[in-house]
Amino acid sequence: MGGTEAGHTANWESAHLNSAERLRVLHLIAPAPTGGAEQIVASLSAGHRELGHDVRVAAIVDPPGSSHPFVATLREISVPCETIEVTGRAYRRERRLVSDHLTSFAPHVLHTHGYRPDVLDAGVARRQRVPVVATVHGFTRMGWRGRLYEALQVWALRRFDAVVAVSDPLAQLLRKRGVPARVLRTIVNAWRPTTPPLPRREARAILGVPAEGRRVGWVGRLTPEKGPDLFIQMVARLDVPCSIIGEGRDRPLLEARARQLGLGDRLAWHGSVPNAGRLLRAFDVLVMSSRTEGTPLVLFEAMAASVPVVATAVGGVPDVVSETEALLVPPQNTELLVAAVHRCLEYPQEAERRAAAAMRRLAASFSAQPWLDAYLALYRELQWRR
Repeated sequence: MGGTEAGHTANWESAHLNSAERLRVLHLIAPAPTGGAEQIVASLSAGHRELGHDVRVAAIVDPPGSSHPFVATLREISVPCETIEVTGRAYRRERRLVSDHLTSFAPHVLHTHGYRPDVLDAGVARRQRVPVVATVHGFTRMGWRGRLYEALQVWALRRFDAVVAVSDPLAQLLRKRGVPARVLRTIVNAWRPTTPPLPRREARAILGVPAEGRRVGWVGRLTPEKGPDLFIQMVARLDVPCSIIGEGRDRPLLEARARQLGLGDRLAWHGSVPNAGRLLRAFDVLVMSSRTEGTPLVLFEAMAASVPVVATAVGGVPDVVSETEALLVPPQNTELLVAAVHRCLEYPQEAERRAAAAMRRLAASFSAQPWLDAYLALYRELQWRR
């Protein structure tokens, strides 16, 4: 749906919603600076507000007083966002502030996103008889600490009124781990365009890389589940300049590994870049080397920009693209990643045909309105149970 048509539809819906139809929804998240969950919260909130519903976001921010890119993004798109400012393990204060937000806003539904609100704060809503739904965006399952957090989160999710998985494999995992089938839903992420992709030269100018020549890109959080280390190993076997857009706790280790491999100027580190999806046309190929995934939004961004994709076949990725639209390889196989990237670069017309097919699939199967409607139907169901 184009922007003008979407706007007219939203205005019509908003004008025709009466007070009984208008939902009050509070999203609760402890946001990273950028990421898929953050983009989903922004898109859901903005989309439902355009349809006339009263949707707000509460963001758990640590440390207090710090400016947060996610909060700034929401305010730019006119989504009300209040911060819950806490320090370290001030969990009692956090729950009290969450309770205050629930009391003052009186939402029909609390929608949580991520480990912290799922484990620490959802019980506050239950005590106030507010239905709670969680969207599980994916698991890291990396290291003992990650596995512990995952186990605690799954334990908490068993008590939720509804749990949304963003892919069928994730739903199957949650069911296997003990989340009751009666509360599970699968709602695959959708594409809701915000900022259109920039032309190649403009995108490269923003990134500060040469306007001419081939370039391979990677975008994501610099943590093990996203596989940036695998991308770096791949770069060592490519004679092509490459770029990494993103931040994360593993960046110092990854940069040290790149130095050990002698990558030098062949690998550019761009850090966290606002609206990175608009820059994807800077790349001849986008590589997704993840070990685990839900349904990654960077994949939708690449499809919307008509950029050829090489991705590991994990999580919901194979449900979004087939070999007709992208080159898919098994996870943790650097050799096949290298071969797939070489194929894209050596046969650009073939790669362009896949990218064009991916753009068509995005429009046909992952438009925003059915996605927004699915969440509204779930909110209604929970409201009626209240």
